[in-house]
Amino acid sequence: MSDELLIELVRRYSPSMKEADAVKYLVEWMTGHGFQASVDEAGNACGERGEINAPNTLLLLGHIDTYPGEIPVHVEDGHLYGRGSVDAKGSLCTFAEAAARAIIPDGWKVIIIGAVEEECASSKGAYHVRDLFDPTLCIIGEPSGVDRITLGYKGRLIVDYSVARPAAHSARPEPSVGALGAAFWQAILAWTERENAGVERNFDQIAPRLNAINTETDYFCERVHMTVSFRLPSRFTPDDVVAIVSAFAEPESELRAHNAEHAYLGDKNNALVRGMLSAIRTQGERPAFVLKTGTSDMNVVGAKWKCPIIAYGPGDSSLDHTPNENLALDDYARAVTTLRHFIESLYHG
Repeated sequence: MSDELLIELVRRYSPSMKEADAVKYLVEWMTGHGFQASVDEAGNACGERGEINAPNTLLLLGHIDTYPGEIPVHVEDGHLYGRGSVDAKGSLCTFAEAAARAIIPDGWKVIIIGAVEEECASSKGAYHVRDLFDPTLCIIGEPSGVDRITLGYKGRLIVDYSVARPAAHSARPEPSVGALGAAFWQAILAWTERENAGVERNFDQIAPRLNAINTETDYFCERVHMTVSFRLPSRFTPDDVVAIVSAFAEPESELRAHNAEHAYLGDKNNALVRGMLSAIRTQGERPAFVLKTGTSDMNVVGAKWKCPIIAYGPGDSSLDHTPNENLALDDYARAVTTLRHFIESLYHG
């Protein structure tokens, strides 16, 4: 199998909101490999194979944007190094290669989406396709490893918090704005510690993170600005967390919540999971399930689509966003073969 698609797509550096060159390349590749392909209104790369009016749709939703930071693209010891090789052009190219090589069963069409802006909070590409399609089955393109299926992702919430007070002499007993910010963070930590008590699985725990804290003064007014993010289990909605942490805020402070995503946890007992387990086993692998503590476009489409959804793709997700991001080309080839087997084994609808 040729690695040309993967290598050339990784060569086209495409951080969020700068994906056009990579999108153009992928659309041209799909057009030359049997797809009806185009760029949609959101800027996504879109390709389709199979019956135009097929009653069933397999939607393979990957993302074409990457985390910022260029890495020299090269192959060394059977590994492709480059930004996006793992997260998640490896998965997107797996989708395109497998669908191009597969014989699409009667009654099905396969749609490939290379979505834009997944790595930034807008998720522009996924929100656009969420409102256009109602697929029968959906696979999200994210690194799970060739022998594993991702069933769920945690939810997310980001909170910006600020407090302002008249400037006062440091000898005064009133707490500084920095101390007020620290108290807010400590209250969050105490609350999450209580809520996580006895909860063993990481996926089911609340995970707060202090992203930033800064103080400033113009010598008349002092301010503290904080950004806190939360990774949320399914038992907490973003609205729940906003209500709880608002109670920790100082009077007349400002609290703004944004980038809210609900957790998503899929079912193990459906045609999609059974089909992928079988496809993995045909490659001599022992399949397993994984739950992710981050977020993905699964959170976006899972909030609306009622079809079975999983995530799948080659690569070690611990390399996401790292300076050493690389993908084993043997794993990539095995993932393509696995997914092709799954597509060709789709039930007749």
